[in-house]
Amino acid sequence: MTIRLLLADDQALVRGALAALLDLEPDLDVVAEVGRGDEVVAAAARHLPDVALLDVEMPGLDGISATAALRQAMPDTRVLIVTTFGRPGYLRRALQAGAAGFVVKDTPAKQLADAVRRVHAGLRVVDPALAADSLVSGESPLTERETDVLRAARDGASVASIAGTLFLSAGTVRNHLSAAIGKTGAGNRAEAVRIADSNGWL
Repeated sequence: MTIRLLLADDQALVRGALAALLDLEPDLDVVAEVGRGDEVVAAAARHLPDVALLDVEMPGLDGISATAALRQAMPDTRVLIVTTFGRPGYLRRALQAGAAGFVVKDTPAKQLADAVRRVHAGLRVVDPALAADSLVSGESPLTERETDVLRAARDGASVASIAGTLFLSAGTVRNHLSAAIGKTGAGNRAEAVRIADSNGWL
């Protein structure tokens, strides 16, 4: 039986290399490739893959949001996150979104192919080092609103700009930023963004 695969990665070179490696396996067939997260569901509906391999950081829609959208639209398609960014927070959020597996891109080709087969068989596959890190780091201490505000602050946006983007008052934005700075143990909001980002909370 051939397992049909969809690959989603915004780096064409990486996507092409993954496709070439996986196509070498006699039971794996890459039927679709996309470079944006917001193209995943449409491509899956068109090509009906058994397993979708998604990167986390993509334009249009990140891989975790794309996982949730795909699981809702096509619950029979299993999702394996394959990412450069092995962050514990990403792992936790991906599993909560419905991913069946989470591995890093430097996983050897044979192990990646095996991970695809195991996910297709209904098993859960998680990079062991990342699983251990996730247990140590725990869940994000940030509320949903604090997370939104820190995401909006990533590019150094002003309080007024963040307030306009999120339809909040400037005072509310300052309160959320202050809370996020305190919870991350940061000295300022730029450091809070960096800490939250490095833990995969954003």
